[in-house]
Amino acid sequence: MTTRDHRPTVLGLCSFTHDSAAALITGGSVIGMAEEERLSGIKHTRDYPDGAVEWLLTDARLTPGDVDVVAYNFAGHRYLAGIAGTPGYLMRAETRSRALQRAASFAVIHRRFRQRMKILKDTFPNGRVRCVPHHLTHGLYAFAASGFDEGAILVIDSLGETCTTSISHAEIRPDGDVRYRIIETISDPASLGYAYGAVTAHLGWRRGDEEGTVMALAALGDPARFRPLFARAIPLTRTGFALDPALFPLRVLRHGWPRVTPAFAAVTCLPRHPDEEATQVHADLAAALQERTEQVMMHLARRALDVAGTRQLCVGGGVAMNCVGIGKILASGQFDEVYVPSAPGDSGTAVGAALAAYRSATGVLPGGPLRSCYLGPAYPEFTPPAAPRPGLSARQVADPARFLAAQLAEGKIAGLFQGRLEAGPRALGNRSILASPLQSGITQRLNAAVKFREPFRPFAPVVLAGKAADYFRLSQPSPYMSIAVPVTELARELIPAVVHINGTARVQTLASEQNPFLARVLDHFAELTGVPVLINTSLNIKGKPICGTPQMAIDCLASSGLDGLMLDGGWWVSK
Repeated sequence: MTTRDHRPTVLGLCSFTHDSAAALITGGSVIGMAEEERLSGIKHTRDYPDGAVEWLLTDARLTPGDVDVVAYNFAGHRYLAGIAGTPGYLMRAETRSRALQRAASFAVIHRRFRQRMKILKDTFPNGRVRCVPHHLTHGLYAFAASGFDEGAILVIDSLGETCTTSISHAEIRPDGDVRYRIIETISDPASLGYAYGAVTAHLGWRRGDEEGTVMALAALGDPARFRPLFARAIPLTRTGFALDPALFPLRVLRHGWPRVTPAFAAVTCLPRHPDEEATQVHADLAAALQERTEQVMMHLARRALDVAGTRQLCVGGGVAMNCVGIGKILASGQFDEVYVPSAPGDSGTAVGAALAAYRSATGVLPGGPLRSCYLGPAYPEFTPPAAPRPGLSARQVADPARFLAAQLAEGKIAGLFQGRLEAGPRALGNRSILASPLQSGITQRLNAAVKFREPFRPFAPVVLAGKAADYFRLSQPSPYMSIAVPVTELARELIPAVVHINGTARVQTLASEQNPFLARVLDHFAELTGVPVLINTSLNIKGKPICGTPQMAIDCLASSGLDGLMLDGGWWVSK
């Protein structure tokens, strides 16, 4: 039963898996969302999001006893369905050796789920725990944040209970409710996220963290070398795709079970050690993986168009962070607009779970800043000491936007910490590192001395929305750096630092109302240089999460090659 007169306080949680996060709806509005890693400093933490929950409740002047509904981002009872296929797996030579271990692992996950739900019930004594199917959390968040009246929703990830891919249709009804209908699903073991993560690990990077590094490496390789292999490894079907278990073995939900087979290694390369230099064979393997991923994403997008019947597409799930694949979908011209929310991965499911539970209770979606990425904590009262750390000094400047633009124009690399923390994996102007794309050698300096990461990794640009067409071939806004698009000749000539070797850039288009301070910095930088574009990368170093607190930002300045850091209130901290 639903009633619009009762507006429950709903706490959405992503917890106990990876990318822990929390979101809060109270008084009929989304109040905020925060990722625990940004507060704890532990990247991709799976711990219960204590810090995020404490901030949300304190900010709203609530206690755990005030929470009416705790919305969890998995419907854990569905893990038992993963056991059902065991007899079939036992019958096949390619899957027989893992069939029983797979079934046991799904049973263990189900048992842990029940234990974890008891923890939540004990933590929120007056709240009802509601478990939301994982793909619904991804999809409902993507659609609600898009602003579309109607949309096709494509969710692609590694695993949500037993589902890996879903296609849905959603529309806003005249009474304000959302009609959300899942049309088709693909179940494990067919998982594009599993395959991409498996090859990422084989190439020596961290699965679930460094898939973007493999995507960047792909631009240096030749996909032809392993193209036939991936056509066999990830065959297309009429409605989706499959995985060949001779190359990508049956998933077991436990550590220590390889995700590629010896046969895969025999026809590609030996597993690369993280400290080993990446060579051409690694780049070629990455290129073939990326090419096949794009083909599968395109195939699924066409399927979504066919079955949902609308030319507005929302994409969610971890694979939605493959900005090159998203760019290919957009460039195909099949859709009028392609929308990826700022937090398409699992952290965003905290918002999606809260939305689903609130809608279930009231019949409508809540209000609030769903279309904004700036949903986390802010620290406007923070004042740094005169010497925040040995070797650092702080002073307050009169016109911080103009001052910062001048520093950047002179070649300085600066951190920017202002306003509310972004939701999602991209720094979008509130927890950013900014630099001039006009400086010679700036990408090498950023990679080597600031970010401490691989030299082939590109840097994304932020551009004033009204000037984006001068530099990037983009047919729609890209406020969250979700789309890799071709650049213009002007960009190649003036700002090659933001152009990847494949001729694309993962651009952030910025309207002044989205982030007024950053827009002013871009305006002043354009006055000084004639170019309304800056390099924008996240305020962190490799292996660390984006800095969520002022002290984290100061520590990042002290431990990296940053020249300075602009904080709220015009506080400039420098070396």
